[in-house]
Amino acid sequence: MTIKVLVADDHAAIRAGLCLILDNAEGIEVIAEAADGAAAVRKATALRPDVVLMDVRMPEVDGIEATRRLVADGVCAVLVLTTFDMDEYVYGALRAGAAGFLLKSVDAARLIESVRLVAAGDGVLEPGVTRRLISAFADAQPKTVARPAGLDELTERETDVLVGVGEGLSNQEIARKLGIAEATVKTHVSRMLTKLDLRSRVQAAVLAQEAGLV
Repeated sequence: MTIKVLVADDHAAIRAGLCLILDNAEGIEVIAEAADGAAAVRKATALRPDVVLMDVRMPEVDGIEATRRLVADGVCAVLVLTTFDMDEYVYGALRAGAAGFLLKSVDAARLIESVRLVAAGDGVLEPGVTRRLISAFADAQPKTVARPAGLDELTERETDVLVGVGEGLSNQEIARKLGIAEATVKTHVSRMLTKLDLRSRVQAAVLAQEAGLV
C-alpha cells in the first residue's frame, strides 16, 4: 500500500528537496505541499495523508498549532522537522502529539525510513538527540511536578518499559535491557500509552522525564 505524504515547509527549496526524495522512494507518494501551517491543516483534512512532514517555524499558523489540530482531530500522524537550535518549538510540537521529529540535516535514507515508521504507527526517536532535548526541558520544569494521572495504573513491567522509553531506548534496546521479547515490549508500550492517555511514544518519554522516572 502506498504511503501518502503531505510536506509542509515555508522554504520552497527545502520543500522541493523533501518531495524529490520521498517521491523517488518505493511505496511513498507526496500528494500535496503546504507553505504554512494553516494550509497544511486545510489540505491534510481534505486529502487525509498518512503522514504530514511538518516544519516547526512557519507563517500564519506555526507547526506546533498545526500539529495540535491535526492530531486532536485524528487526521493523520505528524513528523516534525527542525534545526536543533529551536528546542522549545520541538518540545511544543511533541507535547502537541507529534509522532517524532527529524533534524533538517537528515539524510535521504533516514527520512524515508522515518516516514515509513510513522505511517506504520511507530514513533521516531533519535536516542542521543532525544535524550538531550527531553532532559533539557525536564531540567527547566519546576522540581515539584504533580504525579501524572495513570502512572499508578501501570504494572511494574509497564513502568520499566516507560523508563526505557524515557531514556530514549528503542524497543530492541528495552527488550535487551529487560530480558524480554521485542514483541512483548511493543505490547507493553501500547498498553502504557493507553493507560496514560498519550498519543505518542515521544510524549511518554517527556512524561517519564517530568515524573522523575529517569
